[in-house]
Amino acid sequence: MQLSDYGLTRERGYLSHFEIDAITLPSRFAGVLQAAGNLSALLTTGRVRHFLDQLADPVLEDWAQEAAEEEVRTAMVHYSFLVQAYVWGESEPPAHLPANLARPMVAISDRLDQAPLLPYSGYVLDNWYRLDKSDGIRLDNIAMQQNFLGGVDENWFVLVHVAIEAEAGVLLDNAAKLVTVARQDDAAEAERLLVEMDAAWERIYGHFARMPEQCDPYCYFHRVRPYIHGWANNPALPAGGLVYEGVEKLGNQPQALRGQTGSQSSIVPAMDALLGVGHSDDPLKHFLTELHQYRPVQHRRFIEDLAVKSTLREFVAGSGSQSLKDAFNACLEQGARFRTRHLEYAASYINKQAGSIPGNDPDVGTGGTPFMKYLKKHRDENRAQVVT
Repeated sequence: MQLSDYGLTRERGYLSHFEIDAITLPSRFAGVLQAAGNLSALLTTGRVRHFLDQLADPVLEDWAQEAAEEEVRTAMVHYSFLVQAYVWGESEPPAHLPANLARPMVAISDRLDQAPLLPYSGYVLDNWYRLDKSDGIRLDNIAMQQNFLGGVDENWFVLVHVAIEAEAGVLLDNAAKLVTVARQDDAAEAERLLVEMDAAWERIYGHFARMPEQCDPYCYFHRVRPYIHGWANNPALPAGGLVYEGVEKLGNQPQALRGQTGSQSSIVPAMDALLGVGHSDDPLKHFLTELHQYRPVQHRRFIEDLAVKSTLREFVAGSGSQSLKDAFNACLEQGARFRTRHLEYAASYINKQAGSIPGNDPDVGTGGTPFMKYLKKHRDENRAQVVT
């Protein structure tokens, strides 16, 4: 396996190979870009739908199929924010998404083979740029391009994820190499790669631990989280979801789509695939399986190929090398540790908060699942699967 076969790099991991501030969309997007750039002001008025209803439909069906991928992904960022703002930007959500937003959103998502609402890729992976192009992807040198309300809490929440994703490039590159190394029975190289991954996990954990520095739990719950919910299992919307008006193939039927969530990040699933970590049957496992289809196509392929091709667990178990087993188990523990920190943040940033924002239930994740119980279970299952 080679990262380049999946559009990934060691330096950027799953992050976009382009930076969004360098992409210029054609003139037909002028109105959309003006609204997207002014979204914080539109949301503050309390009647964002009044303004978004006036946007023209740029008729993107042909353009989306022919345009450069970088342009389509950039359009996905802006349109998906507008769609989320339309649904969650007023006190009561609508039952329908108007055709002037629904048609272009579906055209873009069809080209990318993703769901027509805000994905993790549009929220994080494609929604960043470096302030100083001669410097690296670090928290003191990156910015968020498209916001909802804006402000330091929203920016920091997304940018911590960007920094984590960049750091994870080492994990992905070494994972691809370990597929070959395990088949070659090269215990020394396997151990070296795993030790290097353990160090990368430490750097990732360091970024993750900085979340509270500039993202306050109250502000997150009340000013950031409300806009990233989906249309599935959300009591504020009709049971079937949201109707996309004017999209013939959807037949005027409601769409129950999952909201943007960190569980759409492909880091942990890739590591589970590499290390042979499995989970017993439960609602969160079904949810994560469903969520796999919300990822970018190449990220799906990378995870799927790792799951099929990796013989690392069997190789380590049969190696007779205690130091190799220790290196393997250290990476396994890092996955459990990451899940633990996710659980801690879920408790403080979501579960302990309370509010009356429609659809913003502190017991339900933005993807539409009761998360606390199952996060603990998956963490414990991860930790239990050591090689002895």
